[in-house]
Amino acid sequence: MSAAAKGKLHLIPVALGGDPVQAALPQATLDLIATLDYFIVENEKSARRFLKHIPHPKPLQQLQLELFDKGGDATRAIELLQPLNAGRSAGVLSEAGCPTVADPGALLVEAAHRAGLRVVPHVGPSALLLALMASGFNGQRFAFHGYLPVPKDECRGEIGRIERESRAGDQTQIFIETPYRNDVLLRALLEICSGKTRLCVASDLTLPTETVRSATIAEWKQGKTEIGRRPSVFLLYAR
Repeated sequence: MSAAAKGKLHLIPVALGGDPVQAALPQATLDLIATLDYFIVENEKSARRFLKHIPHPKPLQQLQLELFDKGGDATRAIELLQPLNAGRSAGVLSEAGCPTVADPGALLVEAAHRAGLRVVPHVGPSALLLALMASGFNGQRFAFHGYLPVPKDECRGEIGRIERESRAGDQTQIFIETPYRNDVLLRALLEICSGKTRLCVASDLTLPTETVRSATIAEWKQGKTEIGRRPSVFLLYAR
């Protein structure tokens, strides 16, 4: 089958938190989703909720949802792409935000490129980019580290390393944490980093409860230092 006749792999952002789908995605993307009946998803429950809220014109039981989560490998990716080789298009849905960014979908996209399939990214919310935009930090040079190590000594060592990296390269450092560990991480940052280093914490992005605080470590220590269990992005910038 020619490349033009093959299906496309559509990378579809998902609303952050409880943000209304219609407010988070352009109408063109919503219209595209309505034409698909095959979805490769990080989490089946959240994907069904998302498709219900659009709402998808077909009953959910008529849609094919296939799981590709952090346990997915290259073999599974190739298997899931077989319908595309036969001309059927698919939508990739992360649990929240943009597929493949802080998300296991990269292997799937790599396999699609290897198979000569067209990969189509769509516009939508990305917590990482929204946080960087709102931080006031260097948007020309930045690095995303995902989750920092959980063990205390390893985490503290990594914080020191990325602070030095930020200072040496004039680079914004971005990382995330499981919500219930937000305040543990914040305390570690305030203990370890220089008072002149800047820290931004962006929580509940796009939601009515959204907060973004960007200040020096010294200024953070003077005010409220509790985030709570809210989805948050941390950004560090040392100069």
